[in-house]
Amino acid sequence: MNPTPALTTLPRLTKPPPRVRTRSRGRGRSAGPLHPILLMAVLLLALTACDDGPSERPGAGPPSGSTADEFPLMDWTVSELQSAMSDGSLTSREITGLYLDRIEALDRQGPTLRSMIAVNPEALAVADSLDEERRQGRLRGPLHGIPVVLKDNIDTADRMPTTAGSLALEGSIPPRDAFIVERLREEGAILLGKANLSEWANFRSTQSSSGWSGVGGQVRNPYILDRTPCGSSSGSGVVVSANLAPLAVGTETDGSVVCPAAATGVVGIKPTIGLLSRSGIIPIAHSQDTAGPMARTVADAAVLLNAMVGSDPRDSVTDPESGLEGRPRVVEEDYTRFLEDATLVGARIGVVREGLTGYHPATDRLFQQAVEDLRNAGAEVVDDLAIPHLGEYGEAEFTILLYEFKDGLNAYLSGLGAGARVGSLADVIAFNEAERKRSMPFFGQEILLMAQEKGDLTEPEYLEALETARLAGAGIDALMEAHSLDALVAPTTTLPWAIDPVVGDHYRGASSTPAAVAGYPNITVPMGRDFELPAGISFFGRAWSEGTLIGLAQAYETLSGHRTPPRFLPSLDAPGLEGGAGG
Repeated sequence: MNPTPALTTLPRLTKPPPRVRTRSRGRGRSAGPLHPILLMAVLLLALTACDDGPSERPGAGPPSGSTADEFPLMDWTVSELQSAMSDGSLTSREITGLYLDRIEALDRQGPTLRSMIAVNPEALAVADSLDEERRQGRLRGPLHGIPVVLKDNIDTADRMPTTAGSLALEGSIPPRDAFIVERLREEGAILLGKANLSEWANFRSTQSSSGWSGVGGQVRNPYILDRTPCGSSSGSGVVVSANLAPLAVGTETDGSVVCPAAATGVVGIKPTIGLLSRSGIIPIAHSQDTAGPMARTVADAAVLLNAMVGSDPRDSVTDPESGLEGRPRVVEEDYTRFLEDATLVGARIGVVREGLTGYHPATDRLFQQAVEDLRNAGAEVVDDLAIPHLGEYGEAEFTILLYEFKDGLNAYLSGLGAGARVGSLADVIAFNEAERKRSMPFFGQEILLMAQEKGDLTEPEYLEALETARLAGAGIDALMEAHSLDALVAPTTTLPWAIDPVVGDHYRGASSTPAAVAGYPNITVPMGRDFELPAGISFFGRAWSEGTLIGLAQAYETLSGHRTPPRFLPSLDAPGLEGGAGG
């Protein structure tokens, strides 16, 4: 087994101690002594960092939940962080330092989440610069001074490599930031680090374990550590859920934002194709790829979405006049406006059961309760619906992905320059074979081999698959038109299964495919837990309906309140596991 590399260790430069939010000070004054509550939290984190691993002793560390409960920024929203910086209670440097300390304590020690591949060695310096801008009265936007973690298939032209989790790209520094990274920097976000992921965004093997990569090892679910975080944006979901950062960016081709968000008890938004640029993101398929925000609340996800939207000449689908399938982009100036007065009253919501439920009784129970909650909140629920053509385009989708992966990855790798270790998909395959013991200790690269066998994007097989895939959008549109619906809902996926690197994922089903193949938006929100494991409900609908979905998701989140911080349990502890004689 390839050992997982250690995180970059940041120098702890005389960090000003955090101050209490309720005590306002002048912005020009230095911090006073550490407040007793924060001092206790820091000491607990330090004790956790010295732990050899998860402990079952109550109160000993993260597995029991005590350390997580004492974290001073536990489940703080972007708005709360901004308020603390505005009133002088905290600086961006202090906030960034607290998250970095927590990463060190929980990601490679304690519960060893392995959600981060690297942290940004320049994060504190960037925070200092943004604090100075704030003192001078310059605020770039709602993300000014807010730490954000990026999935490690999103390019940053700085001191952080972009690897897609593959040893073939270990140490790779791209020549330019991804477009969404440029936007985040402009908005004042602090790039805290790179999140671990399923290697090659889970497009390497048919027997893969979600959340495993050669560079970062196996990501663990913070609710129960031996359970899957799903993928491929595994680390992004865990980072947010475990309060290692307030926000993260994932990417999705089919389920890779919404599944890990549901599995880790957070919110994930998969936007319409064309809302966010994909330039500078290691691709699978341009027909379905998109980045998406992951956060603990719908409001925070909307703030992050706002910051990344933009038209990019390097990605033609973001052109205002072309957009998705030749339809013009419909982009809102501010997606957070849909949070205001969000309500379910009068909303017509279609419940899709056929093909998207029935893969686990616990998930079905939670979903049924969610449907009742929607109805009781005033929504007009249209139940027992089926999406036309569902199940008719699965083979076409995979064919498209194989062709576009080869084409897109070859283009991306060739752009890394002559000094890159690999310059094509064929080079990646050869590297993996040469480094088999390190690169493929558990599963192979069958999907890479299948993609390499495909031709170019003029092949009849590819063009026919594209035509078949259009059934996905047609089915959603027809169903919503027939019933005058505002949104469709379904369980996001099954409860997280046990991690199994030998056999691979024990996948039972999910609802992401119709929206993914259509290129339509999909938002998942926590809908409860069973056996301590979280589940999510997906709101999805027509192209460019993000605003409507955000409002509905916000209203459901407010009435249900299912987000609960994880307790880092080492394994499932349920009555009946040990058996026992009756009497």
